[in-house]
Amino acid sequence: MAKVYLLTGGNVGDSLKTLQRANGLIQERVGPIIKSSSVYKTAAWGKTDQDDFLNQVLEVQTSFSPEELMDSLLEIEMELGRKRLEKYGPRIIDLDILFYDDLVLNSERLTIPHPQIQFRRFVLQPLFELEPGLIHPVIKKSMGVLLKECPDLLEVKPLY
Repeated sequence: MAKVYLLTGGNVGDSLKTLQRANGLIQERVGPIIKSSSVYKTAAWGKTDQDDFLNQVLEVQTSFSPEELMDSLLEIEMELGRKRLEKYGPRIIDLDILFYDDLVLNSERLTIPHPQIQFRRFVLQPLFELEPGLIHPVIKKSMGVLLKECPDLLEVKPLY
């Protein structure tokens, strides 16, 4: 079984309900959710003229290969109504693979670890909450160090 960290997020419709539905489908189809971060309200990144996002990081165990995992996550996104209209644009749900064990993978279809982790506070904050000592297998720094060094200053705050 692989230990994977997934980022879930969205800013269209009832985002909290959509995250909960996504978590249920992930648990049902991908594997057990071992830990989940708080849900964070985060300012939009990349394209800032849109509503805030809700984001959460999940630690999941799976028997899927990285490609099978990606296929399953894309199916869940489609089932929940995801439409890819605009890069960094509003979306009902977004499911990203952050880490897959200590795997480093660069293929045409998939890059693991996610190449933008160190630049996004809305990823680092919930990752730090779950595993502050987790070491990025490429950068060789912990989530705590990456969070301190993160150039992204957008607000990331727990929902509750």
